[in-house]
Amino acid sequence: MRVPEAGRPPAVEGPGGAAYLMPMLERIRSLFTAFRGEDAEGGWDALAFAVAALMTEAASLDGGMDAVERERIAALLGRRFRLDAAEAAALLGAAERRMADVQQIYPYARTVKDSLSEEERVAVVEMLWDVILADGRVDDHEANLMRRLGGLIGIRDVDIGAARKRVLARMDCGTEGGVG
Repeated sequence: MRVPEAGRPPAVEGPGGAAYLMPMLERIRSLFTAFRGEDAEGGWDALAFAVAALMTEAASLDGGMDAVERERIAALLGRRFRLDAAEAAALLGAAERRMADVQQIYPYARTVKDSLSEEERVAVVEMLWDVILADGRVDDHEANLMRRLGGLIGIRDVDIGAARKRVLARMDCGTEGGVG
């Protein structure tokens, strides 16, 4: 019996051999990277990436992200994390690519919960409502996401509802949405 080198998976005999095993192991490794809240793509700050990923998920739930939602996300990311337009667009692109592969909100919600105070987490909830309400309506999937996120990041339903009302009030007044 051949003992594999340290840190290397054993070779697989049969059709495909190691060529079959390595892509599968890389996929599993990328999932674990996501669950640690780290971004191997572009070296983004874990919190900024987590917020961008959650906003991407919120924008995509009603059938895809349109140009208005994309612009809103980039503006919110730019304000919150002090990014210029190009950096915000790059962060959004990286988050979109990751969410297309992973499609998990838990690791990003955990990063938000572990990194921010309650007040700051409520500000993130407002940012998410700002994205969701960019098209003027709330889809059932979007409402469900906000309820799930509230539990994951430790924000009560009443505070999620209040955040939604604040965003709606800003929109009704014609002021720029988002939280700085």
